[in-house]
Amino acid sequence: MELFIFWLEIIGTISFAISGALTGLGKRMDIFGVCILGLTTATGGGMIRDLILGITPPAAFGNPIYVLISLAVSIIVFVIYVWNQKTDRLESRRGLFDFIMLLTDSAGLGVFTVCGVKAAIEAGFIGNKFLVIFVAVVTGVGGGVLRDIFAGDRPYIFVKHIYACASLVGAVICTLMWSFAGSSIGMTVGFALVLIIRICAARFRWSLPRPKSEK
Repeated sequence: MELFIFWLEIIGTISFAISGALTGLGKRMDIFGVCILGLTTATGGGMIRDLILGITPPAAFGNPIYVLISLAVSIIVFVIYVWNQKTDRLESRRGLFDFIMLLTDSAGLGVFTVCGVKAAIEAGFIGNKFLVIFVAVVTGVGGGVLRDIFAGDRPYIFVKHIYACASLVGAVICTLMWSFAGSSIGMTVGFALVLIIRICAARFRWSLPRPKSEK
């Protein structure tokens, strides 16, 4: 089980690091800015989670592997992006980069949502489902919110399709299934739901109600 969780967190870290790095590249940041955005997106939600749960220092500081992976992935993304730019292949692959952004951001959201459930339950709050679900959603969306603030954008969760709601659904299902189906099944189903909802929301342009723009 511990090995399963470890690799799940690694997948989430890589996914969010790619998402953050691509955002930095879209803002024409230098390699330092790209690395900071990749690092922030990958570890920010977990840091906020740990501070809420009273876990200090946050896990990202206790185990540097997540920071190192985030930085390595960000550098790799930067090199690939610049290489495509220099070979005039960037525009032809713009759709591919957008798809990778969607897929990695959705995967990272799902992974860190269910890992947030796990962290809250292991911290002794299994009886407080409201706290568990809240922490799970914060873990899932926190890094992305910090990424968007650093990039000078309105947070993605407030303006783009179904996002935080997908995390909320995954967190609720994972929490409810934890007791009777086991942690592995609960986390797998929760992750899958977040991923499916996010991709369907982007594909079919699902959005929450909002007022019409004034002309």
